[in-house]
Formats: sequence, C-alpha cells, structure tokens
Amino acid sequence: MNIRTNILLRVYLAFGLIVVLAGAVFFKLCHLQFAQGKKWRAMADSLSVQYVNVDAARGNIFAVDGSLLATSVPEYELHMDMLAGGIEDDKVFYDKVDSLAFKMSAFFGDRSATDYSRALREARREKRRYQLIRRRVSYQDLKKIRKFPIFNLGRYKGGLIIVQQNKRILPFRSLAARTIGYKNENVKNPVGLEGAYADYIEGESGKRLMQRIAGSVWMPVNPDNEIAPKEGADIISTIDVNYQDVVQNALLKQLIKSNADHGAAILMSVETGEIRAVANYSKVGDGEYKEKFNYAIAGNQDPGSTFKIVSYMALLEDKYIDTNTLVGTGTYPIKGHTIKDSHGSIGVVTVKKAFEESSNAAVAYLVDKYYKQNQSKFTDHLYDWKLNEKLVLQIPGEAQPVVKNPKNKSWNKNMSLPQMAYGYEMQLTPLKMLSFYNAIANNGKYVAPIFVKEIRRLGNPVEQFSARVVNEKICSDKTLKKMQEMMEGVITEGTGKNIIYNPLYKVAGKSGTAQVADANKGYKGKRQYQASFAGYFPADKPKYSLIVVINDPKNGYYGALVAGPVFREIADKVYSSDLEMNQSPVTHFVGNTQLPEVKTGNIAALQQVYSKLGVKPLYASNTTRSVDTSNGLAPQELKYKRGKVPEVTGMGLSDALYALGNAGYKATVRGSGVVAHQSVTGGSIIPKGSRITIELQ
Repeated sequence: MNIRTNILLRVYLAFGLIVVLAGAVFFKLCHLQFAQGKKWRAMADSLSVQYVNVDAARGNIFAVDGSLLATSVPEYELHMDMLAGGIEDDKVFYDKVDSLAFKMSAFFGDRSATDYSRALREARREKRRYQLIRRRVSYQDLKKIRKFPIFNLGRYKGGLIIVQQNKRILPFRSLAARTIGYKNENVKNPVGLEGAYADYIEGESGKRLMQRIAGSVWMPVNPDNEIAPKEGADIISTIDVNYQDVVQNALLKQLIKSNADHGAAILMSVETGEIRAVANYSKVGDGEYKEKFNYAIAGNQDPGSTFKIVSYMALLEDKYIDTNTLVGTGTYPIKGHTIKDSHGSIGVVTVKKAFEESSNAAVAYLVDKYYKQNQSKFTDHLYDWKLNEKLVLQIPGEAQPVVKNPKNKSWNKNMSLPQMAYGYEMQLTPLKMLSFYNAIANNGKYVAPIFVKEIRRLGNPVEQFSARVVNEKICSDKTLKKMQEMMEGVITEGTGKNIIYNPLYKVAGKSGTAQVADANKGYKGKRQYQASFAGYFPADKPKYSLIVVINDPKNGYYGALVAGPVFREIADKVYSSDLEMNQSPVTHFVGNTQLPEVKTGNIAALQQVYSKLGVKPLYASNTTRSVDTSNGLAPQELKYKRGKVPEVTGMGLSDALYALGNAGYKATVRGSGVVAHQSVTGGSIIPKGSRITIELQ
C-alpha cells in the first residue's frame, strides 16, 4: 500500500467516525426533543416561573372602647417595566423621561432630576423589565405618583408595576406598645398580644405567580394575585386607651423625677379582672425611658411591705390576733439579724396601727410567734391562695412565682418565717401582687387577670373570654372586712395620709419598700430599693385596683413617697373621667352658647356627655352642630338598617370602624383625620365580610 492510499484510507475512517458521532448527537437531540422534551421544559419553567406566598393582612387589635391599637395598612413597592406597551416607541419614552425625572426629584427630594433621568435612561438601554423605583410608598403618595408623566398612560402602558405589602402600625404609637407586642420571625419567643394570638391574627397567605427575568430578578406575571390572601381575625383587648395614656404619663414622669432604673404600673377592673392599662419603662439614658421589658408580668422580685396584707390575713383568719391586739414596734431580733422599722419605733400599738404605719418588726414578731412551732401552717395559707402558681395569662412571658416552704433546702427555720412576713425570701411579680389586692376589693373572689375579651372574624365573635376564678373566697367575710378597714386606715391615718388621701373619694391600699438583692453580692452589695404602692378605689364601692412599682430610685426610696404620687395621679384622673364613679354637680351653661363641632358618631355616648354637662336634649331638630341652652340640644340619630352598609362619612376613625365592624364588614383605612369617602355607599346591600375602603382627610 503506497503512501497516498494510506492517507486516503485514514481520511475515510475519520470522516466515517465524524458521521457516526454526528448521527449519535442527532439521535440524542431527537430523543431529548421528543421523548424527554416535556420533562425538561417543565424543569425549565419551574426554574423561571414559580408561585410565592403573599402575606395576608394581619387582623386588627382594638381597645375595649373600639379604638384601634394595631392595624395593617397597605404599603407599596414600585417598579417599572421599561418595555411596556405604551413606551415601546423610543420617541414616546425619551420625550417624557425628563419630565418624569423632574417630578420624581421634586416629590421624593432625595436625588436631582438629572440623576433620576440618567438612571431611567440606563434602565431603558438595558431593557430592564422590573426596575426598582421606590420602596415603602403610602397609598396617598401612590395616588399622586400615578399621575406622573409616563405612569399616567395607564395600568399596563405606563410600565408602573405596583407590589402591595402590609405595614403594621400602632395608631397610638407608644401606648400599650409592650402589651400589644409584635410578631417577628427572627424572635424565638412571642411578645404580647401580637405573638400570643398570631395564629388568629395572621390569616391565610395567598399565592402570586412570579417570573425570573434577566439578572435573576423576580417580577409578577400578572397584576393581581392568583390566590387572594385571607385576612386575619381581630382581637378585642381590655385596654382603655385613655387610661393607658394616664398610666404611662404618670409613671414616666416619676421615673424621670426619681432617676429610677425601671418601673411598672397596672390598672385592673376589680369585678371583671380586665386589665385597663399596663405600663413598663426601662432607663436607656439620662432622663430617657423606653418599653423594653414587661416588668408587670415578668419582673419577679421580693414584694416587700405590700406583702404584709397576706401575713395579716393569715393571722386574722387563724384568729391569732385581732385589729386591736397590741404589739411592739421598732426592732425584732432573730438569730444573726435584727429586723428594724425604717422610721424607728412608734411604741406599743394596735395591730391596725402597726399595719397603717408599716411596721416590719411588728408583723415579723407576730408571724414568728404564732407559727414558729408549725411553720408550714403559714406557708400552707400562701399555697392555698395559689401565690406559688402562675396566673396563666393570655400573653407570654409570665414569671414563675417563688414561694418557699419548710421542705425547701434554702429554708432557714430561724430566719425564713419572720422575713417572709414582711415580703422577703420570695419572688412575685407586680401583677401577682395586684391580683391578690384585687381579690380583697372583690369581696374575696380571686380572679386571674385577662388582656383579651374577644376574637372576631368578619365582625362575628369567634371566641370570648372571661376571667378565670382562682379562688371563690380567699377568706371569711369577717377577716375580709378587717383587712379592708386596715387598708383604708393606711390612707386616712398611716403612710398614705399626706400623699394618697383625697376627700372626694375613698382609697384603700398599702405602701411597700423592699431592698433589692444584688445579683452577685446579695443584700450586702450596693443598696438598691424597690418602692411600691398597691390598692383599690373607690374603697366603699371598688371598681379599679392599681399597683405602682419603681425600682432603684436615686432620689428617695420609700414606697409612699416615690410610688404614692403616681398612684394618686392615676387614681384621681381615672376617678374624674369615669362618669359612673364621679357624680359631681353638673355645670350649667348660661345664655346662648356655641359648642365645639361634633363629629358624626354614637348618639347615646354624645347624649350622656351633654347630660353630665347640664345640656338638655331636644329630639325634634336635625342638627348636632350648635346648641341654645334655653331650648336644648338637638342631636340627630344615625339609623343603621340591618344588612346594609352604614354611612360613615364624617365620622372619626374609631366610630367608623365600630359601625362597620358591628355591621359585619372589614375596613381598609387610608389617610388620617375624618372619613371623607367610603368605597361602598351607605345603604348598599353587600355580603357580610366584604371589605370596605375608607379614606380619611
């Protein structure tokens, strides 16, 4: 075989091999295209198109009077499709892009018109389909932005892509913020009502189809959600916003004045156990305090002298003493320690007087004397009264009470009993102590506090709550009456006489001062104190119980002097604003008087206010705008027809939400002020549960 033949043979072999390989590749392509094409196309689609969850609007949290404490309002993220139908022609886009840039610069104020124009032109050159324009845009701003050049071409032509999100807001800002709480995926433990009732509030997520475009950016395929989210249920809390404001302001003012480390105050309805207000503040800087920790339910500490009501109740119930039993004061020596009265001895006095003046020595002596030989008899009372158990609250974070008994390893048979008598060697929260005071005010019925009255979905009750009864009767009526008289004596004759006493109404209570143990050195470390005052009012017909606790005050530390003024301010303001308690003589207007303009709202409440002001009602007229006191006030009733949408135009937000909610409709709120427009006309017939948008101006 010559050289030429050899070369030709090699060429033919190589060509044959290429043909075989090409055939194999062609066969594989055909196999992929026809046999496995469906599989790979589906995989490609799954990588470029997918459904994503759309969070539902969280349910609202309301105050007991219908005021909105927490709600979700729409917030928008704006993008732009640079190849939208209305601006496909370069001439249309470039003729208007500078005008759009000018508007955006003037409206947002963060960049020059030149910068905006340059960014928009660059996005156009790169043919971006999902260019970010702005995050966190309000509804009011969105309405204005839609009128900008290019964007005003319409929903599809102008290229404006609107992604709705939900922003959680607190209309009253810091009021009850810690009690309202929050739900945060990054926080393991739930906080407040938002965390505790998240399963109700969150609702059901919807679905939206998203497509991945150049740059691994995901944009909506359609302008609307494929599956609409279902909104969460509403929570009706027990909080009263007016009282919450009073409690927070009074506590904060005293914390600043006394330069304290932290403090808490709680206002509770005696009969129902409903918490009307709760405030917690921690020092974060000189004269600056914020709500960072819920001391009311989680701040376990020695209660100090406010615990003496428990000790005296046990002594009276076991008939070891009576209110006129004589007892010494000043000092009481125990092994290795002497218990002293902070203000010195007041001599030998009655038990009632010793209680009124908060003698440590007296109560330590009495408890040690009568329970020394059977120490568990005293602690059995504490356990029978469930002081060692949690209240099982509706919000998370409650601390476990610590109440020792003789079986505990830390029990000291010489010291524990007399020290427990005046509130040491135990750990109780402010709310735990208040609940016991509330039981005395409630004729012995001990109830666990509640923060939530009802859960509603689409205006209909889902679940309702009432206070759990811990103990139907904590002691005999005889003991109860004596305890009530002793607590009233604290205000008229004892430590609260010059601080709490008000001639207009009766108060019953007890001051407390406790040394707080240092975390490392115990009571031998730096001296820190807790000042407190707990009680109820009006004492002759109790309606509210109240406790104030202030920790580590630098300017004085006695309970009556530091916590007492806060108690007095809160009690005075609550009493003066509660028309059921405060029956002071009414004021009468003289001559023709122009009253402030009245917004449309609840006529029964309006008439009650005017009645207290001495303004006589007149039902024949059609106006609520002015009054002639010689003829009377002429309010106009708002008629709500069953099954029809209420007319809420002209109402404030609270009244509008109340009216729509009671009629079975959900409200979306936009703007602030008074209702200027509602999306469904009053009197219309639409299904219950429908959403109605109200715009406020």
